[in-house]
Amino acid sequence: MKTSDFYYNLPEELIAQTPVEPRDSSRLLVYHRDAKQIEHRIFRDVTDYLKAGDVLVVNRTKVLPARLYARTQNGGAVEVLLLKRLRLDEWEILVRPGKKCRPGTKLIVNEELSLEVLSVTETGERVVKFYYDGAFEDILSRAGTMPLPPYIHEKLADENRYQTVYCKENGSAAAPTAGLHFTEELLERVRAMGVEIVEVLLHVGLGTFRPVKVENVENHVMHSEYYEVSEEAAKTINRAKGEGRRIIAVGTTSVRTLETVAKADGTVSAGKGETQIFLYPPYKMKCVDALITNFHLPESTLLMLVSCLCSREEVLHIYDVAVKEKYRFFSFGDACLFL
Repeated sequence: MKTSDFYYNLPEELIAQTPVEPRDSSRLLVYHRDAKQIEHRIFRDVTDYLKAGDVLVVNRTKVLPARLYARTQNGGAVEVLLLKRLRLDEWEILVRPGKKCRPGTKLIVNEELSLEVLSVTETGERVVKFYYDGAFEDILSRAGTMPLPPYIHEKLADENRYQTVYCKENGSAAAPTAGLHFTEELLERVRAMGVEIVEVLLHVGLGTFRPVKVENVENHVMHSEYYEVSEEAAKTINRAKGEGRRIIAVGTTSVRTLETVAKADGTVSAGKGETQIFLYPPYKMKCVDALITNFHLPESTLLMLVSCLCSREEVLHIYDVAVKEKYRFFSFGDACLFL
């Protein structure tokens, strides 16, 4: 299967630059896989498609202010994106421009924070050691900015709009954006219906948004990302699977977490660790029965993942309809529900 098989044409004006208010007023394209039918709704109408006994699985990760602007000792400007904490003071990062950041290079963010490049990975990321006095998270909150994707050119008025309302644990370099549509009030309505909400954790890193640069899809290698599934979460999911109830993932990061720990019978194991799972056709979901997600970039691993829920041709047809209906795309865009 070729990467180009997942290309579609997207007019630039459909790339959402700002989030809608309130969160649940974005549009929702609903795709009924059995009937191959499309409906056009508003996100808060998602309750019309949920029922008592469903399990809604969300990713509780919180986005770090992971973008830093530094300078070399010679004064050259360098942009840093934190990807993954390796040890207390050591991180894996992306840097731009990379040619200024060979091992031994020291970068100064401000009077509170500096870093040194220790090594370069095979895929071009840097492993660095940070130097500071005090609590790293406090210093980062002052020095860092929210790492909005490069296709968003507008400044974000409220940085909390790039966090889900249920985020808890710092660690992501990008938001699990399907969850951005939920408000506290909408989640309460969902719970009141008898839907169980289960939290898992996947710290979103380069694995989720690195572009596919190889011609053959199967040759793409995913970057590893940290995940956790608790004993309690696994028990809730397994009880539902045993009773024939639906597991509905909120976002592709929740899908990747669940499918990482899924067994052949659709049940899951509790656990934590690193995942490099890459889902693309003809993979069939083991645990996930339905998906709430955003509209993804052409030729991306996320578009390939969604194509595991139905055929690639169906997904490209859905996206063609979404373009014609002028849905808003990507991180701050509208949502899609695959039933």
